[in-house]
Amino acid sequence: MELTTIWFALIAILWIGYFTLEGFDFGVGMLIPVLGKSEKERRVMYNSIGPVWDGNEVWLLTAGGATFAAFPEWYATLFSGFFLPLLLILVALIVRNLAFDYRGKKDNDNWRRNWDLAAIVGSFVPAILWGVAFANIVAGVPMKPNPNGHGALFDGNLFTLLNPYALLGGVLTMGLFLTHGAMFLALKTDGEIRHRARALAVKSGLATAVVAVAFMVWTLIKADWEIGATVVFAVTAVMLLGAIFMAVKAREGWAFIGTFLTIGLAVAGLFTILFPAVMPASNDPTLSLMAAHDPAVGISAASSAYTLTVMTWVAVIFTPIVLIYQSWTYWVFRKRIATHHIPDVDVPASVSA
Repeated sequence: MELTTIWFALIAILWIGYFTLEGFDFGVGMLIPVLGKSEKERRVMYNSIGPVWDGNEVWLLTAGGATFAAFPEWYATLFSGFFLPLLLILVALIVRNLAFDYRGKKDNDNWRRNWDLAAIVGSFVPAILWGVAFANIVAGVPMKPNPNGHGALFDGNLFTLLNPYALLGGVLTMGLFLTHGAMFLALKTDGEIRHRARALAVKSGLATAVVAVAFMVWTLIKADWEIGATVVFAVTAVMLLGAIFMAVKAREGWAFIGTFLTIGLAVAGLFTILFPAVMPASNDPTLSLMAAHDPAVGISAASSAYTLTVMTWVAVIFTPIVLIYQSWTYWVFRKRIATHHIPDVDVPASVSA
Protein backbone atom coordinates (compact mmCIF):
# COMPACT_ATOMS: atom_id res chain seq x y z
CA MET A 1 0.00 0.00 0.00
CA GLU A 2 1.34 3.44 -0.95
CA LEU A 3 2.09 6.01 1.73
CA THR A 4 -0.36 8.41 0.08
CA THR A 5 -3.16 5.89 0.58
CA ILE A 6 -2.09 5.28 4.18
CA TRP A 7 -2.16 9.01 4.95
CA PHE A 8 -5.51 9.46 3.23
CA ALA A 9 -6.87 6.74 5.53
CA LEU A 10 -5.20 8.26 8.59
CA ILE A 11 -6.68 11.68 7.86
CA ALA A 12 -10.09 10.03 7.47
CA ILE A 13 -9.61 8.39 10.90
CA LEU A 14 -8.67 11.76 12.43
CA TRP A 15 -11.86 13.35 11.09
CA ILE A 16 -13.87 10.37 12.33
CA GLY A 17 -12.33 10.86 15.78
CA TYR A 18 -13.12 14.57 15.72
CA PHE A 19 -16.74 14.27 14.67
CA THR A 20 -17.56 11.33 16.96
CA LEU A 21 -16.06 13.06 20.00
CA GLU A 22 -16.58 16.76 19.37
CA GLY A 23 -19.99 15.89 17.94
CA PHE A 24 -21.52 15.26 21.34
CA ASP A 25 -19.91 18.49 22.63
CA PHE A 26 -21.76 20.37 19.90
CA GLY A 27 -24.93 18.49 20.77
CA VAL A 28 -24.73 19.39 24.45
CA GLY A 29 -24.18 23.04 23.54
CA MET A 30 -27.17 23.10 21.18
CA LEU A 31 -29.38 21.50 23.84
CA ILE A 32 -28.66 24.03 26.61
CA PRO A 33 -31.92 26.00 26.04
CA VAL A 34 -33.95 22.81 25.66
CA LEU A 35 -32.75 20.62 28.53
CA GLY A 36 -31.30 23.20 30.91
CA LYS A 37 -34.48 24.12 32.78
CA SER A 38 -32.65 25.54 35.79
CA GLU A 39 -29.25 26.99 36.56
CA LYS A 40 -28.13 23.77 38.21
CA GLU A 41 -29.21 21.70 35.22
CA ARG A 42 -27.33 23.99 32.87
CA ARG A 43 -24.25 23.63 35.04
CA VAL A 44 -24.68 19.86 34.96
CA MET A 45 -24.64 20.04 31.15
CA TYR A 46 -21.50 22.18 31.11
CA ASN A 47 -19.75 19.94 33.60
CA SER A 48 -20.64 16.80 31.67
CA ILE A 49 -18.28 17.88 28.88
CA GLY A 50 -15.98 20.05 31.00
CA PRO A 51 -13.10 17.57 31.36
CA VAL A 52 -13.07 16.44 27.70
CA TRP A 53 -14.11 19.17 25.27
CA ASP A 54 -10.66 20.68 24.82
CA GLY A 55 -9.09 17.25 24.33
CA ASN A 56 -11.70 16.46 21.68
CA GLU A 57 -10.61 19.51 19.68
CA VAL A 58 -7.09 18.11 19.43
CA TRP A 59 -8.43 15.76 16.74
CA LEU A 60 -9.32 18.78 14.59
CA LEU A 61 -5.89 20.35 15.02
CA THR A 62 -4.22 17.05 14.19
CA ALA A 63 -6.41 16.50 11.12
CA GLY A 64 -5.59 19.99 9.85
CA GLY A 65 -1.87 19.55 10.53
CA ALA A 66 -1.78 16.13 8.89
CA THR A 67 -3.55 17.49 5.81
CA PHE A 68 -1.07 20.37 5.57
CA ALA A 69 1.93 18.04 5.80
CA ALA A 70 0.69 15.07 3.75
CA PHE A 71 -1.40 16.84 1.09
CA PRO A 72 -0.31 20.51 0.95
CA GLU A 73 -2.17 21.19 -2.31
CA TRP A 74 -5.40 19.94 -0.74
CA TYR A 75 -4.81 22.08 2.33
CA ALA A 76 -4.06 25.20 0.27
CA THR A 77 -7.06 24.82 -2.03
CA LEU A 78 -9.45 23.90 0.77
CA PHE A 79 -8.47 26.68 3.17
CA SER A 80 -8.38 29.35 0.47
CA GLY A 81 -11.54 28.34 -1.37
CA PHE A 82 -13.55 27.56 1.77
CA PHE A 83 -12.07 30.51 3.66
CA LEU A 84 -15.31 32.17 4.79
CA PRO A 85 -17.15 29.08 6.12
CA LEU A 86 -13.96 27.84 7.80
CA LEU A 87 -13.43 31.28 9.33
CA LEU A 88 -16.99 31.23 10.67
CA ILE A 89 -16.33 27.80 12.17
CA LEU A 90 -13.13 29.03 13.80
CA VAL A 91 -14.79 32.13 15.27
CA ALA A 92 -17.71 30.03 16.54
CA LEU A 93 -15.34 27.56 18.21
CA ILE A 94 -13.43 30.40 19.87
CA VAL A 95 -16.64 32.02 21.15
CA ARG A 96 -17.94 28.68 22.42
CA ASN A 97 -14.69 27.92 24.22
CA LEU A 98 -14.71 31.37 25.82
CA ALA A 99 -18.23 30.65 27.07
CA PHE A 100 -17.02 27.46 28.74
CA ASP A 101 -14.24 29.32 30.54
CA TYR A 102 -15.92 32.63 31.38
CA ARG A 103 -19.52 31.69 32.20
CA GLY A 104 -18.72 30.89 35.83
CA LYS A 105 -16.46 33.87 36.42
CA LYS A 106 -19.26 36.13 37.62
CA ASP A 107 -22.34 35.41 39.75
CA ASN A 108 -24.81 37.31 37.61
CA ASP A 109 -27.82 36.00 35.68
CA ASN A 110 -27.36 38.31 32.66
CA TRP A 111 -23.67 37.40 32.49
CA ARG A 112 -24.45 33.69 32.46
CA ARG A 113 -27.33 34.12 30.02
CA ASN A 114 -25.10 35.93 27.50
CA TRP A 115 -22.40 33.26 27.72
CA ASP A 116 -25.09 30.57 27.35
CA LEU A 117 -26.12 32.23 24.09
CA ALA A 118 -22.49 32.26 22.98
CA ALA A 119 -22.17 28.54 23.71
CA ILE A 120 -25.41 27.76 21.86
CA VAL A 121 -24.53 29.75 18.74
CA GLY A 122 -20.93 28.52 18.91
CA SER A 123 -22.25 24.95 18.80
CA PHE A 124 -24.87 25.37 16.09
CA VAL A 125 -22.63 27.15 13.57
CA PRO A 126 -19.87 24.50 13.28
CA ALA A 127 -22.40 21.66 13.56
CA ILE A 128 -24.05 22.94 10.38
CA LEU A 129 -21.05 24.29 8.47
CA TRP A 130 -18.93 21.15 8.86
CA GLY A 131 -21.68 19.25 7.04
CA VAL A 132 -21.85 21.91 4.33
CA ALA A 133 -18.08 21.80 3.86
CA PHE A 134 -17.75 18.02 3.65
CA ALA A 135 -20.76 17.66 1.36
CA ASN A 136 -19.10 20.07 -1.07
CA ILE A 137 -15.76 18.27 -0.84
CA VAL A 138 -17.33 14.91 -1.67
CA ALA A 139 -19.65 16.20 -4.41
CA GLY A 140 -16.91 18.29 -6.00
CA VAL A 141 -16.60 22.01 -6.59
CA PRO A 142 -15.70 24.07 -9.68
CA MET A 143 -11.92 24.43 -10.03
CA LYS A 144 -9.53 26.44 -12.20
CA PRO A 145 -5.80 26.05 -12.90
CA ASN A 146 -3.52 27.84 -10.48
CA PRO A 147 -2.04 30.74 -12.51
CA ASN A 148 0.90 31.01 -10.10
CA GLY A 149 2.12 27.44 -10.26
CA HIS A 150 1.20 23.82 -9.57
CA GLY A 151 -2.28 22.74 -8.51
CA ALA A 152 -5.80 24.06 -8.91
CA LEU A 153 -7.94 26.64 -7.13
CA PHE A 154 -11.58 26.81 -6.13
CA ASP A 155 -13.53 28.75 -8.77
CA GLY A 156 -16.61 29.95 -6.94
CA ASN A 157 -17.90 31.89 -3.94
CA LEU A 158 -19.87 31.37 -0.75
CA PHE A 159 -23.14 30.90 -2.63
CA THR A 160 -21.51 28.17 -4.73
CA LEU A 161 -21.00 26.23 -1.50
CA LEU A 162 -24.54 26.89 -0.22
CA ASN A 163 -26.18 24.55 -2.72
CA PRO A 164 -29.16 22.32 -1.79
CA TYR A 165 -27.07 19.16 -1.44
CA ALA A 166 -24.56 20.83 0.86
CA LEU A 167 -27.29 22.46 2.95
CA LEU A 168 -28.90 19.05 3.41
CA GLY A 169 -25.51 17.80 4.59
CA GLY A 170 -25.43 20.65 7.10
CA VAL A 171 -28.89 19.76 8.41
CA LEU A 172 -27.78 16.13 8.73
CA THR A 173 -24.64 16.87 10.75
CA MET A 174 -26.61 19.20 12.99
CA GLY A 175 -29.20 16.48 13.61
CA LEU A 176 -26.60 13.77 14.18
CA PHE A 177 -24.61 15.89 16.64
CA LEU A 178 -27.75 16.99 18.48
CA THR A 179 -28.89 13.38 18.84
CA HIS A 180 -25.37 12.30 19.81
CA GLY A 181 -25.29 15.02 22.47
CA ALA A 182 -28.65 13.96 23.86
CA MET A 183 -27.44 10.35 24.04
CA PHE A 184 -24.30 11.51 25.82
CA LEU A 185 -26.30 13.49 28.40
CA ALA A 186 -28.56 10.48 29.00
CA LEU A 187 -25.42 8.43 29.63
CA LYS A 188 -23.45 11.00 31.65
CA THR A 189 -26.14 12.61 33.83
CA ASP A 190 -28.71 11.45 36.35
CA GLY A 191 -32.11 12.62 37.52
CA GLU A 192 -34.72 14.46 35.49
CA ILE A 193 -32.28 15.77 32.91
CA ARG A 194 -31.23 12.20 32.13
CA HIS A 195 -34.79 11.13 31.33
CA ARG A 196 -35.55 14.25 29.30
CA ALA A 197 -32.34 13.82 27.32
CA ARG A 198 -33.16 10.21 26.51
CA ALA A 199 -36.69 11.10 25.38
CA LEU A 200 -35.37 13.93 23.23
CA ALA A 201 -32.71 11.65 21.72
CA VAL A 202 -35.43 9.32 20.45
CA LYS A 203 -37.39 12.16 18.83
CA SER A 204 -34.38 13.88 17.29
CA GLY A 205 -32.97 10.51 16.20
CA LEU A 206 -36.11 9.66 14.25
CA ALA A 207 -36.13 13.04 12.52
CA THR A 208 -32.41 12.74 11.76
CA ALA A 209 -32.93 9.25 10.32
CA VAL A 210 -35.23 10.69 7.66
CA VAL A 211 -32.67 13.34 6.73
CA ALA A 212 -29.87 10.74 6.78
CA VAL A 213 -31.65 8.45 4.34
CA ALA A 214 -32.32 11.34 1.96
CA PHE A 215 -28.71 12.54 2.11
CA MET A 216 -27.17 9.08 1.75
CA VAL A 217 -29.38 8.18 -1.22
CA TRP A 218 -28.57 11.52 -2.89
CA THR A 219 -24.87 10.94 -2.24
CA LEU A 220 -24.96 7.41 -3.67
CA ILE A 221 -26.77 8.65 -6.77
CA LYS A 222 -23.98 11.19 -7.29
CA ALA A 223 -21.42 8.39 -6.77
CA ASP A 224 -23.20 5.97 -9.13
CA TRP A 225 -23.97 3.66 -6.19
CA GLU A 226 -20.33 2.90 -5.42
CA ILE A 227 -20.46 -0.53 -3.78
CA GLY A 228 -18.21 0.16 -0.81
CA ALA A 229 -20.03 3.34 0.17
CA THR A 230 -23.41 1.65 -0.35
CA VAL A 231 -22.51 -1.05 2.17
CA VAL A 232 -21.10 1.47 4.65
CA PHE A 233 -24.17 3.70 4.41
CA ALA A 234 -26.50 0.72 4.84
CA VAL A 235 -24.70 -0.23 8.06
CA THR A 236 -24.83 3.44 9.12
CA ALA A 237 -28.60 3.46 8.82
CA VAL A 238 -28.84 0.25 10.86
CA MET A 239 -26.60 1.74 13.57
CA LEU A 240 -28.77 4.87 13.85
CA LEU A 241 -31.98 2.85 14.12
CA GLY A 242 -30.29 0.57 16.65
CA ALA A 243 -29.25 3.58 18.73
CA ILE A 244 -32.82 4.87 18.77
CA PHE A 245 -34.12 1.42 19.78
CA MET A 246 -31.60 1.21 22.62
CA ALA A 247 -32.62 4.67 23.83
CA VAL A 248 -36.26 3.56 23.91
CA LYS A 249 -35.18 0.57 26.02
CA ALA A 250 -33.23 2.91 28.36
CA ARG A 251 -29.90 1.29 27.43
CA GLU A 252 -28.01 4.57 27.37
CA GLY A 253 -24.55 3.06 26.95
CA TRP A 254 -25.48 1.08 23.87
CA ALA A 255 -27.49 4.01 22.52
CA PHE A 256 -24.45 6.29 22.76
CA ILE A 257 -22.25 3.67 21.11
CA GLY A 258 -24.86 3.49 18.34
CA THR A 259 -24.73 7.22 17.55
CA PHE A 260 -20.93 7.13 17.90
CA LEU A 261 -20.74 4.40 15.25
CA THR A 262 -23.35 6.14 13.10
CA ILE A 263 -21.28 9.30 12.83
CA GLY A 264 -18.04 7.37 12.37
CA LEU A 265 -19.47 5.20 9.60
CA ALA A 266 -21.10 8.17 7.86
CA VAL A 267 -17.74 9.96 7.68
CA ALA A 268 -16.04 6.74 6.56
CA GLY A 269 -18.60 6.39 3.76
CA LEU A 270 -17.91 9.92 2.53
CA PHE A 271 -14.15 9.30 2.46
CA THR A 272 -14.77 6.01 0.64
CA ILE A 273 -16.56 7.90 -2.11
CA LEU A 274 -13.92 10.64 -2.15
CA PHE A 275 -10.88 8.34 -2.68
CA PRO A 276 -8.60 8.53 -4.66
CA ALA A 277 -9.45 12.22 -5.02
CA VAL A 278 -9.03 14.62 -2.13
CA MET A 279 -10.69 17.60 -3.84
CA PRO A 280 -12.68 16.60 -6.92
CA ALA A 281 -13.41 19.20 -9.59
CA SER A 282 -17.04 19.23 -10.68
CA ASN A 283 -16.34 21.05 -13.96
CA ASP A 284 -13.17 19.30 -15.21
CA PRO A 285 -11.89 15.96 -13.81
CA THR A 286 -8.34 16.79 -14.92
CA LEU A 287 -8.30 19.60 -12.34
CA SER A 288 -9.21 17.28 -9.47
CA LEU A 289 -6.65 17.07 -6.67
CA MET A 290 -5.67 13.44 -6.11
CA ALA A 291 -4.07 11.49 -3.29
CA ALA A 292 -1.95 9.49 -5.77
CA HIS A 293 1.21 10.59 -7.57
CA ASP A 294 -0.20 9.56 -10.96
CA PRO A 295 -0.02 12.56 -13.37
CA ALA A 296 -2.42 10.82 -15.75
CA VAL A 297 -5.25 11.17 -13.22
CA GLY A 298 -5.85 14.71 -12.05
CA ILE A 299 -3.26 16.70 -10.09
CA SER A 300 -1.24 15.15 -7.29
CA ALA A 301 -1.86 16.88 -3.95
CA ALA A 302 0.60 14.74 -1.98
CA SER A 303 3.94 15.59 -0.40
CA SER A 304 7.15 13.81 -1.36
CA ALA A 305 7.75 10.20 -0.40
CA TYR A 306 10.46 11.30 2.07
CA THR A 307 8.07 13.66 3.87
CA LEU A 308 5.38 10.99 4.12
CA THR A 309 7.91 8.47 5.44
CA VAL A 310 9.07 10.80 8.23
CA MET A 311 5.44 11.61 9.11
CA THR A 312 4.62 7.92 9.28
CA TRP A 313 7.34 7.23 11.85
CA VAL A 314 6.24 10.22 13.92
CA ALA A 315 2.64 8.98 13.83
CA VAL A 316 3.66 5.45 14.82
CA ILE A 317 5.49 6.78 17.90
CA PHE A 318 3.13 9.48 19.16
CA THR A 319 -0.37 8.34 18.16
CA PRO A 320 -0.56 5.53 20.77
CA ILE A 321 0.53 7.98 23.48
CA VAL A 322 -2.26 10.42 22.59
CA LEU A 323 -4.86 7.64 22.42
CA ILE A 324 -3.81 6.22 25.79
CA TYR A 325 -3.92 9.63 27.46
CA GLN A 326 -7.34 10.55 26.07
CA SER A 327 -8.75 7.12 26.97
CA TRP A 328 -7.45 7.59 30.51
CA THR A 329 -9.18 10.99 30.69
CA TYR A 330 -12.54 9.48 29.75
CA TRP A 331 -12.04 6.67 32.26
CA VAL A 332 -11.25 9.04 35.13
CA PHE A 333 -14.33 11.18 34.42
CA ARG A 334 -16.67 8.29 33.62
CA LYS A 335 -19.16 8.75 36.49
CA ARG A 336 -22.57 10.37 36.14
CA ILE A 337 -23.24 13.91 37.35
CA ALA A 338 -26.53 15.22 38.74
CA THR A 339 -27.90 18.44 40.20
CA HIS A 340 -27.15 17.33 43.77
CA HIS A 341 -23.45 17.38 42.86
CA ILE A 342 -23.69 21.11 42.04
CA PRO A 343 -23.18 23.51 44.98
CA ASP A 344 -25.81 26.16 45.62
CA VAL A 345 -23.33 29.00 45.32
CA ASP A 346 -21.83 29.55 41.88
CA VAL A 347 -18.10 29.57 42.60
CA PRO A 348 -16.14 31.49 39.93
CA ALA A 349 -14.28 28.83 37.95
CA SER A 350 -13.87 27.61 34.40
CA VAL A 351 -15.99 24.77 33.06
CA SER A 352 -13.00 22.47 33.11
CA ALA A 353 -12.42 22.96 36.84
